[in-house]
Amino acid sequence: MRRVFRMVKREYLASVKTKAFIIMLVLMPVLMGGSGIAMYLLRGQVDTTDKQVTVLDRSGIVADMLLKAVEERNKSAVYDKKTGKKIQPAYIIDIVKPDEKDPQAQRLRLSDRIRLGELHGFLEIGSNVRHPKGEQSTFSIKYHAKNAAVDNIRNWLNNTINPYLRKVRIKDAGVDESKADEIMAWLQVEAMGLVSVDEETGEIKEAKRTSEAEAFLVPVILFFLMFMLVMMGAMPLLQTTMEEKTQRIAEVLLGCLKPHEFMAGKVIGGLAVSLTVAFIYIIGGIYFLGKVGLKDFIPFYIIPWFFIFLVLEIIMLGSLLAALGSACNDPKDAQNLTFPAMIPVFFPMFIFMPILQEPTSSFATWLSLFPPFTPMLMLIRKAAPVGIPAWQPWVGLVGVVLFTAFVVWVGGRIFRIGILMQGGAPKLSNMIKWAIRG
Repeated sequence: MRRVFRMVKREYLASVKTKAFIIMLVLMPVLMGGSGIAMYLLRGQVDTTDKQVTVLDRSGIVADMLLKAVEERNKSAVYDKKTGKKIQPAYIIDIVKPDEKDPQAQRLRLSDRIRLGELHGFLEIGSNVRHPKGEQSTFSIKYHAKNAAVDNIRNWLNNTINPYLRKVRIKDAGVDESKADEIMAWLQVEAMGLVSVDEETGEIKEAKRTSEAEAFLVPVILFFLMFMLVMMGAMPLLQTTMEEKTQRIAEVLLGCLKPHEFMAGKVIGGLAVSLTVAFIYIIGGIYFLGKVGLKDFIPFYIIPWFFIFLVLEIIMLGSLLAALGSACNDPKDAQNLTFPAMIPVFFPMFIFMPILQEPTSSFATWLSLFPPFTPMLMLIRKAAPVGIPAWQPWVGLVGVVLFTAFVVWVGGRIFRIGILMQGGAPKLSNMIKWAIRG
């Protein structure tokens, strides 16, 4: 046991005492939440250059409304009310009479102006937008720009023109204009949990309002955190085992270690690195959320399950990867075996979203009870606010424990022979023989 501990210490210190480990420790949360952090830091970095848009209004009812709407928008949205700093571009609407004789030539002229930077975009409004009937081209609204699909002006035009046209149609239908807002009122369907009974008092408790953050953010963060930790703790074992074998370091170590002690030291060392990072991130996350008043979002009940499944996943994959690494004799062999060995991690990545949306479905249940996928899939099902039957995580846990024990046993038999074998590419048939004969 003391020799295993020394091997664990060697593997652990070889990882955590490097600058790369410190850099990774800082960069991992940045990579996980990079887009959100970037959006927050760059929220004030907006192009405030005024945007001029030419409007070709064939309906005759929209252009004047747009002039009034853009004037109101520029008064309220362009400058910060406290600092007076310009924070958004002003929109400039230019009304131009449509050329009915040669509309394509007019479109080309406007497009050329956009290419030259004289114009930001132009808007074409069909003649029948008031009552959209007949040929679709007569009631279409088309916005032309260099990047029209993601242009903020297009969104503003869409949200300005459509409510106005609805009011016009309501008025044309003979409905009192003062009731138009009431008729068009948009009511949000609120997301609510289930009504329950207080076990102590017996009183019926009101359902709590649920949010997208609670439904998706917590399971997704836990899922990707486990993915990162598994990649950190288990993934390097294939490469490092192969390198120690080819550089004859393994032969020296096997002079004072048994093969199973060598393998155990490498796997537990990788596990210790992942657990160190997990403790840092989870404790740091709890502290941060408590400071910003979001402590209610912390799923304390799931944290023990997270660590249990993390330990089993790394032992399972680490044993498999160490065994495969012992059978390799060059980096190309190791690269060829990496992807098949990591299927238990990659496959849940492909299907986690449908499982998160329907955690109680038969598809989600049976896949999460399949031992290679249980640690990651059962975790997101357990973290989902829907709730799953209490027996399923325990059945999944038993399955993973048994499967992990099997992988460790098979991996140990392969490792014992493979670590001393030299020459030749690793073959599945040979590894099966090693596993059977030991």
